[in-house]
Amino acid sequence: MAPITVVEGRRLALSNLDKVLYPATGFTKAEVLHYYATIADVLLPHLRDRPLSFLRYPDGPDGQQFFVKNVPAGTPEWVTTAEVPRAEGPARMVLVQDLPSLMWAANLVTEFHTPQWTIDSPEVADRLVFDLDPGPPATVLECCRVALWLRERLARDGIEAYAKTSGSKGLHLLAAVRGASSERTSEYAKGLAVEAERAMPELALHRMTRSLRPGKVFVDWSQNAARKTTAAPYTLRARAQPWVSAPVTWGEVEGCRGPGALEFRAEDVAPRVREYGDLLGALLDGGRAGTLP
Repeated sequence: MAPITVVEGRRLALSNLDKVLYPATGFTKAEVLHYYATIADVLLPHLRDRPLSFLRYPDGPDGQQFFVKNVPAGTPEWVTTAEVPRAEGPARMVLVQDLPSLMWAANLVTEFHTPQWTIDSPEVADRLVFDLDPGPPATVLECCRVALWLRERLARDGIEAYAKTSGSKGLHLLAAVRGASSERTSEYAKGLAVEAERAMPELALHRMTRSLRPGKVFVDWSQNAARKTTAAPYTLRARAQPWVSAPVTWGEVEGCRGPGALEFRAEDVAPRVREYGDLLGALLDGGRAGTLP
């Protein structure tokens, strides 16, 4: 019988707490839950009102991994859900709005992935995102060079970019935008990815073609499509170690000197939040959103 924990008045059965999910470090499920409880104040605002896709890895990163988009079986009635329009027909998805919902979802052992729009305006994008993915032997070092170019280019259009690690090999760039459809945002992002390739042909690539990717950074603009999602800020990733998709300062991006320079594990994040606050907090301020040209 899983122990019952009460979180803000909600009863949760938290199971298999001693299970090692990250064998390389011995990181257990209890530690996963503790991580999410500790950083809930900065994570929840980035999840709230966004229908979630869960990448579940209940047996750790070496076990089976599978995406869950519809409301999982056994979801408590108090967890908020919403009908979401999709091309293949509407679906009902989970919204993690509060700490009990977060802990329930974390107990499923999942990465949190969010779209670039909120449930009240699914036809309007409020985020612009680039996923910078290095093709070996390129590393995060090359991603940083591309990120700095994109930051400057976006600034010329009056759009302020923020960076976070992917929690894997690369970087994510995010910006708050207003008044554009997902289609228009994707079109704009693709245009900048093409510009980046033209400006840095030895470094940047806007196409996914595998044969072209060795030694270059794929500037993935496609996650701006309405149907696509991106790993949320502060989510743990299903990787060899409990790496986090962690916000970083532009000083850290500029100062990146090697492949391991921007790797943050779960235990690193709370001290960073105490030092910096939420480095992506400006994304939540609608007044700072940019307008696409």
